[in-house]
Amino acid sequence: MQWFQNLDAELFRFINHTLINPIFDQLMPFASGNAYFHPALVLLGILLIWKGGVRGLVCVIMLGLIVALGDGVCTTIKNAVGRDRPFVALQDVHLLVGRSGSYSMPSGHAANWFAGTMVAFIYYRRSVWIMLPIAILVSVSRVYNGVHYPSDVLAGAAVGAGFAVAALCLFDSLWSWAGQKWFPLWWARLPSLVALKTLPPMSEEESYSDSPEPPLTRGLAPAGFRAPHVTMDEHWLRLGYLCIAVLLTARLGYVATRIIQLSEDEAYQWVWSKHLALSYYSKPPLIAYTQFLSTSLWGDTAFGVRFFSPIISAIISLCILRFFARELNARAGFLLVLIATATPLASVGAVLMTIDPLSVLFWTAAMLAGWRAIQPDSKTSDWLWVGLWMGLGFLSKYTELFQLLCWAVFFALWPPARKQLSRPGPYLAVLVNLLCAVPVLVWNAQHGWITVTHVAQSAGAGTAWHPTLKYLGEFVGSELGLLNPVFLIATVWAAGAFWNRGRHNPHLAYFFSMGAPLFLVYLLLSFRSRVLPNWIAPAVLPLFCLMVVYWDTRWRLGVRWVKPWLKTGLILGVVMVILGHDTNLVRTITGHYLPLKLDPLHRVREWDKIALAVDEARQRLLADGKPVFIITDHYGVAGEISFYLPEARASVKTSPLVYYQTASVPENQFYFWPGYTERKGENAIYVRQLDRDNPSPFPAPSRLQQEFESVTDLGVTNVLYHGKFLLRPFQLFACRGVR
Repeated sequence: MQWFQNLDAELFRFINHTLINPIFDQLMPFASGNAYFHPALVLLGILLIWKGGVRGLVCVIMLGLIVALGDGVCTTIKNAVGRDRPFVALQDVHLLVGRSGSYSMPSGHAANWFAGTMVAFIYYRRSVWIMLPIAILVSVSRVYNGVHYPSDVLAGAAVGAGFAVAALCLFDSLWSWAGQKWFPLWWARLPSLVALKTLPPMSEEESYSDSPEPPLTRGLAPAGFRAPHVTMDEHWLRLGYLCIAVLLTARLGYVATRIIQLSEDEAYQWVWSKHLALSYYSKPPLIAYTQFLSTSLWGDTAFGVRFFSPIISAIISLCILRFFARELNARAGFLLVLIATATPLASVGAVLMTIDPLSVLFWTAAMLAGWRAIQPDSKTSDWLWVGLWMGLGFLSKYTELFQLLCWAVFFALWPPARKQLSRPGPYLAVLVNLLCAVPVLVWNAQHGWITVTHVAQSAGAGTAWHPTLKYLGEFVGSELGLLNPVFLIATVWAAGAFWNRGRHNPHLAYFFSMGAPLFLVYLLLSFRSRVLPNWIAPAVLPLFCLMVVYWDTRWRLGVRWVKPWLKTGLILGVVMVILGHDTNLVRTITGHYLPLKLDPLHRVREWDKIALAVDEARQRLLADGKPVFIITDHYGVAGEISFYLPEARASVKTSPLVYYQTASVPENQFYFWPGYTERKGENAIYVRQLDRDNPSPFPAPSRLQQEFESVTDLGVTNVLYHGKFLLRPFQLFACRGVR
């Protein structure tokens, strides 16, 4: 093989040295990677989905799957071969791009481009005249830039093209088996993922047809095929199940990565799970018990904390899908699942484990059980289920109390339902709800009704009402972004149409009543004070149900612009959700990071660096020969350091290492647990979070100086974001000798 290696090296030198010229020095690095590539790729994918019909959609899906899987195969081969890059093995390499830490053979760029070229050629034959020259240019650029040998790109091209053909055959065979078994009507229209025929779009009649063989399937399926007796609704339902399973798998995989760290509330409530109680200072107890169960299963890891969030999202999706399949049609239920997936607020709730996923779960469960309970043939047990779900919702978040208001609005809007008020069911539901509230009531009775005081203060009770527009724009702007502007506008339109001329429809009346009152309450509150955008979370799904019921009817009545409006919302939402799950992709696409204030993930990053910086100061203070603990000025910071400092995480339940500063009145849950004043004579590191826009240090709090024999300012520690932006400035103090 020595002759081959010598030939390879000579060819490398010819391309990398002999062909050097100013034009190639500009062109080749651009061909290897530039800021325009990913935006162009996204736009091309959107165009194919929008204009390409079934062919375009299948092509985009195959491109995404095959390139992603092929890249993993290429990396595996690289590690197995273990060939060093040219700039490592050779001297005087004309290197024009960065030094990669991976191995050399095969070239990932060449593999990905030739895989993409092969897939595009299968679906669009003429694409080869564009894709193949670009693939060759990119492959040659890898040699010219000094990061691959010629044999690397040849191997990459062979691996990419070969893997693409093999994967297409595999997916086609899988579709041939699964399609005939689970989606026979669609398989009859599309018997192959490779040899696609140009099909006319399916009519609305066919989309909902219960016939086992709608007219357009005739003549498209292979000879001798006869569809089994299934309905189109069953197809949409099965597709919904498949979609939910894929989303669940993807979300569990996401929470297992290290892309984001715990939010302050997640870390704070994780500390609660180590001190189980009937209730807590600001929130009901169910979040603590949920995190206790999940971390008991998976350990004190981010995955352990968040495990139930994707599970809860999948349960909600299943319930909604089956409800729509039973009450309206399965296609509408499937689209609702897609709409929720393409809504940033819902996608956040599917990966972060705070009180909101639990609250939305039980609000939705009570809503779906309530629909059954208001039917003329309902049973008392149906109302008992409503009461139980509402009670569990109250144990998740106090917002559940607003569902009582929602029920009052529904009874006012829908006279036929008032007959239920003469039966015992609704009153038994309220009784069950009250029984579920007993733990919270008992805990508050034991602690001076502190939660009532806290919630009343947060709501501004007892203060004069001074209307202002200061917070309204912030609230509306936040909801436009988090609820997807396309879907929010469609929801408002549907709500207005219902109110003006659609109050005869029981589904519209019910879903409006289960969501609009909560949303409107917080909208009105925004005229008085700041309203956090997640507060309306339980109202989102009922209002989206209202939207889907209304627009699905309009779609079936022939309103043509409903479908493009839906496509726009889904495409926009998917892009927003993907970027929201990893904002570093913005840099990959544009070459620049998102500005800190526009990056929603800055709140869930770099907490481990803060814990490390605090621990370094603690280790230096340990040189005094005394135990050293940590004090913070914020409950969220106390939770984050407790989680990301291994020593603190191991002892959080038995002998905490991290405390919140002492206070004369309850400010958070730490007030009700043993404090550090019992650690007489020990030392501490005090951590104060400074204002990022004005990180000026302050003297140590006077109370802290009274609690210790001496307090020394250790200066400001700056935690940077992406190594360049100031994220969190912290001021540290060395506190010696608890008095």
